[in-house]
Amino acid sequence: MASIRFRTLWLSAAAATCMVSGAVAQGTTNPPAAAAPAPAATASRTPAPRDAYVYIGWPLDGATVNSNHIKVWFGTRNFGVAPAGVSVKNTGHHHLLIDAPVPPLDQPIPSDRNHVHFGLGQTETVIDLPPGTHTLQLLMGDADHIPHDPPVMSKRITIYVRGAPTH
Repeated sequence: MASIRFRTLWLSAAAATCMVSGAVAQGTTNPPAAAAPAPAATASRTPAPRDAYVYIGWPLDGATVNSNHIKVWFGTRNFGVAPAGVSVKNTGHHHLLIDAPVPPLDQPIPSDRNHVHFGLGQTETVIDLPPGTHTLQLLMGDADHIPHDPPVMSKRITIYVRGAPTH
């Protein structure tokens, strides 16, 4: 299987600070000790506005890309971007699903070559894909990488990677 390489572009420190101004770190509590281990519980999901929307601005659905080196940029409407670990109402951070179905919505989004996390609040990246047909989809995660309720996810798009022309 071909490897996928990523280069990510970050927001400026000033932009990131503006996005999370007034943020309060999410606290944690330790459950009381139990005599026997409890069955694994699903994580609670952070509420999202029903009109929240995330989209892939580039490439467009159905695009044929003539390079293996592909810039992808993300956008949101009625929803903000905040780095992972920062809990601010109506915000989250992007996860790019590459050639992968939507993961379980009640668990943290996996982190691997098919589930790429943008936990610093990035809104674009460059990925390298082998020639062929690929799908891309965005899924927003909360401070703990868990999808919101309702989930804030883009339409799944299909792109065709032709690769760099040979001479």
